[in-house]
Amino acid sequence: MSAHCCSAPPSPGVDPRYRKALVIALVVNAAMFIAELLAAWSSGSISLLADSIDFFGDAGNYALSLFVLGMALSARAKAALFKAACMAGFGVFVLGKAVWNLQTGVVPEPATMGVVGFAALAANVGVAWLLYRFRTGDANMRSVWLCSRNDAIGNVAVLLAALGVVGTGTAWPDIGVAVVMALLALTGAASVARQAGHELREPHTA
Repeated sequence: MSAHCCSAPPSPGVDPRYRKALVIALVVNAAMFIAELLAAWSSGSISLLADSIDFFGDAGNYALSLFVLGMALSARAKAALFKAACMAGFGVFVLGKAVWNLQTGVVPEPATMGVVGFAALAANVGVAWLLYRFRTGDANMRSVWLCSRNDAIGNVAVLLAALGVVGTGTAWPDIGVAVVMALLALTGAASVARQAGHELREPHTA
């Protein structure tokens, strides 16, 4: 991976295309957070709630990434560690909410899940496409790409969950998708944390 090369400069120039992509991603994620949160509240879907929280976290991550652009590699690596902690916290929260919903047995409204899930998928695929070219950068850039990739996968899963709720009349598909999204967040956090830790140990990160 190119981010693991020891020749990375401590304060690289900022690609204006990357900055523009981050600004667009920030706006899209903030808007989708509000839309999905309202939809999750009205439909009772934990997978939509998980996705809305993820959108909120990603908006914060994009804002943080914009803030550290052009800083030394150590600053960007520390920001990536913070984002990894947020991703892990999201995963733990969703797992806890999935257990709670499993006990209550609330069945979500599948039509809202499908419509909003499709809109979220379109938004995340667009953001992931914008950020795809930057996926092999440092840990901070990699964390941004992983967030976008996980979101797109999660949206497909939400759509499948909506179909599952229609077919079974139970909350199991919704809960199952929420668990998958939580595990994606946890594995993504571990990957980013490992790379950020490597960058902090490099001799030119000061």
